Amino acid sequence: MKVLQLGKFYPIRGGVEKVMYDLMLGLSEAGVHCDMLCASTEDHPGGTIRINDLAHLFVIPTQLSLAATKLAPAMISRLRKIAQHYDIIHVHHPDPMACLALFLSGYKGKVILHWHSDILKQKVLLKAYAPLQRWLIKRADKILGTTPKYVAESPFLQKVQHKTGYIPIGVEPLQPEASLVHQIQKRYAGKKIIFSLGRLVAYKGYEYLIQAARTLSDDYCVVIGGKGPLQHSLETLIVANDLQQKVFLIGYIPDEEIPAYFAASSQFCLPSILKTEAFAIVQIEAMSCGKPVVSTDIPGSGVSWVNQDGESGLIVPIEDANALAQKITEIGENDDRYQQLAVGAKNRYNQYFTRAKMVEVCRGYYGQVLERK
Repeated sequence: MKVLQLGKFYPIRGGVEKVMYDLMLGLSEAGVHCDMLCASTEDHPGGTIRINDLAHLFVIPTQLSLAATKLAPAMISRLRKIAQHYDIIHVHHPDPMACLALFLSGYKGKVILHWHSDILKQKVLLKAYAPLQRWLIKRADKILGTTPKYVAESPFLQKVQHKTGYIPIGVEPLQPEASLVHQIQKRYAGKKIIFSLGRLVAYKGYEYLIQAARTLSDDYCVVIGGKGPLQHSLETLIVANDLQQKVFLIGYIPDEEIPAYFAASSQFCLPSILKTEAFAIVQIEAMSCGKPVVSTDIPGSGVSWVNQDGESGLIVPIEDANALAQKITEIGENDDRYQQLAVGAKNRYNQYFTRAKMVEVCRGYYGQVLERK
């Protein structure tokens, strides 16, 4: 069996391309020939990168960026040359460039469509892309989401539920550096650290987490990692509520330091408010460290499937600062409750969200589509 992961970017920055790359690694390590074809980002020069004997990464230079889409026309000709060598093309959505390349490739084999999320913000892009998207949905032999809830509720997939399934995203367990964990805990000595991580953008709902801090006792501090366009407005909100000693926007965290922040924390909080947050890999990273998660019940999103209420953490309504504070306190002030959810978080990670499990489920779907004539 030879498989091609198709779509998104290199170097790896977002969740979709991380899933693609991890599938390529995991499948090839399991003995499946799996390559990846994508567009470049951050001025990467492109080219072929050998990952191992069974995996190669083909990076096509981007010529133009438009509506958050990388346009790499050479991807079309490259795919036309190599497509016939693969039993399955596993295309990752949303990525109009990858879809166009597949449409023009002449490929006749099996297609897996990995539906990471609906196109929500780029209305103009969606209008132009809609015919290709409809073609891709029809062309796919199997359509896989990251959670059953997202696939079941996507308005674009209602007529094709008979050929849908899901592969939960899987990650390797985080490996925190003990000395760095100690440094972080010393920095916030005597506090229960409520950690959150992500871009400072509107759909993340950080203003509600900041407002929640007003009613948390002084035993807690909120540490938010990440940068983004809302940095100034969130800093203003912190000052306006006199929370400078309780809420800390610490900016960009280097990749090698992120595990230590998860490990040093008491709980992880995801206050997101829009369906743009389709899964939230940060939740399963927290679970891999045995940390209870407080997250939101976002309509149409899979976030509240990932974090099971009462099992791995607690769920609150969106845009409800008081509810966030209440659930954080419920976990933090009851040792038995905390321990129950901490164990549940680790168990749920082990059951659903390891990279090995993601690869195992993916191989199962590959076998299904190849059995069909």
